[in-house]
Amino acid sequence: MGRRVVISSLLMGIVFLCDHLTSMSDAATYLKYKDPKQPLGARIKDLIGRMTLAEKIGQMTQIDRSVASTDVMKKYMIGSVLSGGGSVPAERASPETWIEMVNDFQKGSLSTRLGIPMIYGIDAVHGHNNVYKATIFPHNIGMGATRDPELVKKAGAATALEVRATGIPYVFAPCIAVCRDPRWGRCYESYSEDPAIVQEMTAIISGLQGDIPDNFSKGVPFVAGKNKVAACAKHYVGDGGTTKGINENNTVIDWHGLLSIHMPGYYNSIIRGVSTVMVSYSSWNGIKMHANRDLVTGFLKNTMKFRGFVISDWQGIDRITTPPHANYSYSIETGIHAGIDMIMVPYNYTEFIDGLTSEVKKGIISMSRIDDAVKRILRVKFQMGLFENPLALADTSLVNQLGSQEHREIAREAVRKSLVLLKNNGKSADQPLLPLPKKAPKILVAGSHAHNLGYQCGGWTIQWQGLSGNNLTSGTTILEGIKNTVDPKTEVVYKLNPDVDYVKSNGFSYGIVVVGEHPYAETAGDSLNLTIAAPGPSTIANVCKPLSCAVVIISGRPVVIQPYVELIDALVAAWLPGTEGKGVADVLFGDYGFTGKLPRTWFKTVDQLPMNVGDKRYDPLFPFGFGLTTEPRNHA
Repeated sequence: MGRRVVISSLLMGIVFLCDHLTSMSDAATYLKYKDPKQPLGARIKDLIGRMTLAEKIGQMTQIDRSVASTDVMKKYMIGSVLSGGGSVPAERASPETWIEMVNDFQKGSLSTRLGIPMIYGIDAVHGHNNVYKATIFPHNIGMGATRDPELVKKAGAATALEVRATGIPYVFAPCIAVCRDPRWGRCYESYSEDPAIVQEMTAIISGLQGDIPDNFSKGVPFVAGKNKVAACAKHYVGDGGTTKGINENNTVIDWHGLLSIHMPGYYNSIIRGVSTVMVSYSSWNGIKMHANRDLVTGFLKNTMKFRGFVISDWQGIDRITTPPHANYSYSIETGIHAGIDMIMVPYNYTEFIDGLTSEVKKGIISMSRIDDAVKRILRVKFQMGLFENPLALADTSLVNQLGSQEHREIAREAVRKSLVLLKNNGKSADQPLLPLPKKAPKILVAGSHAHNLGYQCGGWTIQWQGLSGNNLTSGTTILEGIKNTVDPKTEVVYKLNPDVDYVKSNGFSYGIVVVGEHPYAETAGDSLNLTIAAPGPSTIANVCKPLSCAVVIISGRPVVIQPYVELIDALVAAWLPGTEGKGVADVLFGDYGFTGKLPRTWFKTVDQLPMNVGDKRYDPLFPFGFGLTTEPRNHA
């Protein structure tokens, strides 16, 4: 009897011990940060408490896809990958190819000790512009001309779906620069010279990320699920105010001017829950923004209570020194100390990781600064559901969203509403040239930009600097739009640059001339003369002297047009309309009326620049807000 009691007690002890070990094992495998039921703050605290210095610095590192691999992601615990302008997995890559690439990188991240997902970012500044067959919307200057924040929000929502269709959850958009000088090569990325219009157009953030819920904490990033993307307000701050519009240069303005002109868009972006803010290459009164602790940490983070993460621009910390990368350890120290949380390295990531690690170990950069950066990055990743849905493996359900007809219709509407009618004369005051008749024996379409999809899309389209020609992606040129709009019996003749004799001798009813700027991006677009590209001026003269003519200007900003205005019967600013060229024809022929208003002052001569609405010396060719209107014509 006694032996049985002893054996029974021993067995019970073994069972108890097994149960205890099992419960300990269960407790060990439970990771609070992986539990979506836990509060956001608790998940961040739990995860950051488990992280080594190497894992934290990995999160702060963003590298280009060209140097990324599954092994690199795993070995260095990289927090983010990006596609720079034109950086693609293959020419004309399908959505499935993009998804496969992103997933390969993500698998490397998920195989690390803590399994922290990476976040993939891309420039989607007027639609998903790096990707073949994506819908390309008008550039921001055209969207500003619409004065329609709800339309801009719809464009943002469509862009989010197309970006997600390629497995990407993060976009470097919108640019909320207030361009104060059209000589700047990024002026087309700015909605307006008027900060109030830029503020209104931050509605695109709600399209990209989703509407924040009622009573949502101000400054906390918000992304409403897997059909939305994290957005990035850029470039903080004053990028559009540099002297003579020189890219990455110095913005000379007092504190009041900075707050009243260049800062308002950031207030609105933060209220809308923007996830990230990108720092500008430019300086404010001689201090590089990538080095400006007072504005990045002091004002953006502490005063405006922004709680997402701050990201550098491409090699942004390198450019703290002149020449760039002259003292990289100083650049790392200065940029991180300023309050930048994620560094867009994008190539020499081991140099950055080693340098930052050394500076933390030496006490040059505090662990509290590292923890602030990592908490912010994790906050965005948790908030957008990246831990729950890190892979786009099963999610090829959205691939048909890329370049969908529904999205192209939104873009076409944006083109229509972006067109600004600057002049509309005719045979008499009560017979203006526009809208043009669809029925005519023969019409002439001329100009370098009439049948060039690359030109009408501009920079940041497939390639960083944009392209020429009609093979870059899918879309409709303005010429094709005209041919699809006029009466089937109307003969449409296209000549790139006809001479006067040809124009006179062919019995044309009227002419349409489409000319403008060639594509450019960033510094390559800086211009002191702002001229229409040759042979545009001669095309205007050759067509408009003998014929009634409408001239459509394709440009990223106002250009020199005063010498030709007297020759022209009807003048239209079409900006950079994107892939849906039929939107131009919709309005030229009266299916819709002209409604766009100038988002920028149109100067007479470049000697007047900079010249903005409200200036004491204000003598424009066409003032800010100008735009003639027409009524739709009943063609029946």
